[in-house]
Amino acid sequence: MATLVDQMDQRVSKIEMQSEFTEMTQYATELQMYFGLREIEKTTFQVTKYIEDLESGDNFNEQNLEVKISSALRSKLKDVKSFGYIKINTTSSTLQIKTGRKDQAQHLVSKGPGIDHIIPSLSKSLIIPENMRSLDIYATLILPNGKFVILDSNKTLLMFSNEGIFIRQIVTFTEDSYRACFVRQNTVALTLGLANQIALVDIEKNAIIERIEFPHKCDGAASNGTTLVINEDGGKITTVNLNDKSHTILEVIGTDCISLFKGKIYCAVYLENKVYCYKITGEPLWTFQHQDIASPVGIALDMHGFVYIVSIRNISIVVVSPDGKTCKTILSEDDGITVPWAIDINRETRMMVVSNEISDASGATYQTAFVYKI
Repeated sequence: MATLVDQMDQRVSKIEMQSEFTEMTQYATELQMYFGLREIEKTTFQVTKYIEDLESGDNFNEQNLEVKISSALRSKLKDVKSFGYIKINTTSSTLQIKTGRKDQAQHLVSKGPGIDHIIPSLSKSLIIPENMRSLDIYATLILPNGKFVILDSNKTLLMFSNEGIFIRQIVTFTEDSYRACFVRQNTVALTLGLANQIALVDIEKNAIIERIEFPHKCDGAASNGTTLVINEDGGKITTVNLNDKSHTILEVIGTDCISLFKGKIYCAVYLENKVYCYKITGEPLWTFQHQDIASPVGIALDMHGFVYIVSIRNISIVVVSPDGKTCKTILSEDDGITVPWAIDINRETRMMVVSNEISDASGATYQTAFVYKI
């Protein structure tokens, strides 16, 4: 049994191909993908035959040794001619093996949705009270509990219910604040621009709980709960470890809006009309430019790694594929988009919020936010 287990362990070390498969699906060309899948198919066939051979033999049969002690031991020892006998009971294997060769081979490759399948559907819009219709929205967030937070140009943070109804004012700043991001639990981070600070706000207690100093202007912010990423428009990017508050400044080309997803930093540059993807350590991965992306001012990512860009000059929302090779306009003026600026995505609920401008019954315009299912 020990020999068999050792042999199977050696086999396992030779067939663990998940990381190679993941890299292949992300970076390989179609031709490379074809030959790569041929090699994977060959390996899985060999492994399947090995497993079937093991199961068809007696490798997994359970051997139980049973000792029967002679009752003659209870009599005089001189009459004992045998201590008993050993009997081997063999039980058939109960191991259930599912190789997936007969009817599931076609499911070898599992792909996520393609870019053409991304079609947002309007769910609702935030209901802005009449006395608040002078709002100028800089940032809008969807919280994990489904509520919404808006950062107004009047340096005020506002909360709305899941249904989009105004609840309360959270906090007001004396410094100019430009962007916001959800961090963790009840904490939201706000950039304080020329003050070179980030403010961490407890949105349940309506209080600023901490301020973090930076050596540069703070314009954009993104977080994954353990790391906070701050950028200066057209300049530096700084990552912050939220546990020990240590800083790392990254050398990048530049950025105006920023997002963070699965260890990668995504940026859009307003003047260059480009989208950049970097490793969390600052190494560039890809750059994308397309005529549909004109003056990008907002960026967010969904659960599959698609990059959503607010193209202010084209008055549209554009999606870029995770590999940075293709794009598609998913919302435009035809969909009621007029003055988009801020964008956010809740990856768990697959909801997207985009700030927009609408008109009331009298024809006067004011800002709100549209909520979409993606």
